[in-house]
Amino acid sequence: MREISLKGESLSDRARKNLTILDTIRRSGPISKTDISSIIGVNVVTVSHYIEDFLREQIIFEKELDVSKGGRRPVLLDLNADSGYVIGIGFNLISAIGVVTDLRGKLIHKIKKDRPKDSTGDIVNSITSITKELLDKAPDLKNKIKGIGIGIAGIVDNKRDTVRWPERVNDSYDYKLITLPLKDIIEKEFRYPVRIENDATVACFGEQWLTQGADTKDLIYMFSGVGCGIMINGEIYQGSSGCAGELSVHNPNHAKDCDCQFGNSCLLERWEADIGILDEARKRISTQNNSKILEFCKGSIEDMNLRHIIEAVNSSDPLALEIVESAAHKLGVKIAFLVNLLNPQLVVIGGGLEAFGLPLINKVKHTVSEWAFEEASSAVKIIPSKLEENAVALGAANLIVRDVFTTIKD
Repeated sequence: MREISLKGESLSDRARKNLTILDTIRRSGPISKTDISSIIGVNVVTVSHYIEDFLREQIIFEKELDVSKGGRRPVLLDLNADSGYVIGIGFNLISAIGVVTDLRGKLIHKIKKDRPKDSTGDIVNSITSITKELLDKAPDLKNKIKGIGIGIAGIVDNKRDTVRWPERVNDSYDYKLITLPLKDIIEKEFRYPVRIENDATVACFGEQWLTQGADTKDLIYMFSGVGCGIMINGEIYQGSSGCAGELSVHNPNHAKDCDCQFGNSCLLERWEADIGILDEARKRISTQNNSKILEFCKGSIEDMNLRHIIEAVNSSDPLALEIVESAAHKLGVKIAFLVNLLNPQLVVIGGGLEAFGLPLINKVKHTVSEWAFEEASSAVKIIPSKLEENAVALGAANLIVRDVFTTIKD
């Protein structure tokens, strides 16, 4: 099995042309060499040289001849999607998801479990158990697995192959950072190449790779009120040390010094990943005991979770709608800042927040239109995640596909 190396976005000219040509075939195949040349702006002779290598590697194949426009009929090329498979594992606000896909991104197998507790031990155990279950579901594919992609919270240091995991201390906003050699742990366990990236980053990539046209190059994926994934000019933007996209600053010694209070919270401070929706519901429910939230959690405030609030929103419960729209307004202000800063074509709301539906999405849109510059807000489209709960897992899996594309004959 060819070893897949982590290249990030610093691709060689060979790797970049590999990626451009194969991605064009993935998106538009069956397609002729001439049409590939026209789409990517590379002369057909160069395209033909690359195609010869791809055919030898059996990552593409020739199909029936196209209709001739004069002269010999051109051969059509398509991706050999079942020449390899990848595993992706990711977490959102509610669930842990594991997937197996082919090289086109088609979902072959999926496992869904409740999100584990935010401790290093629970996260590692969850990744390990989900991977084992996926391999058990696909014993005939084991020899074709090209790698495992993992989308995870925290700062991913690809130079040292570690994750700095933010483990929360009790109920405070203080975190202890645990350095976890996750890549080494999973590779030793399963003997496949492993790529690990930040959850918001891979979700952003997954949306662009699987749901958007190649012309959507500048986008933001709002994973929560805490972090976002960013793509600029079609490239994943990670920053100089891999932690781009964090949307808060936090110094516990100066938390009370914030002068930008927005309701009961500071726009610059770290928020809960759910924008405080669950905490607010627990506070408010005691004074409004006729809410359907209480009905869905069977009267137990302690057992209340985000699913109960989502159900209440879908039932048009006034309290649930009020809480979600208030949180969406705060999120919209943060997004307005990012829209002004980065001027993206697209903002995707995901990470589990999309499950709150139109009440959240519409409030975010309205807030961005009020708070961002008109030139930026009128140019951006704001949508819920099309990949929904699968975004992180599918994004992580398809980063492996992308690495397979770039490393052919490299």
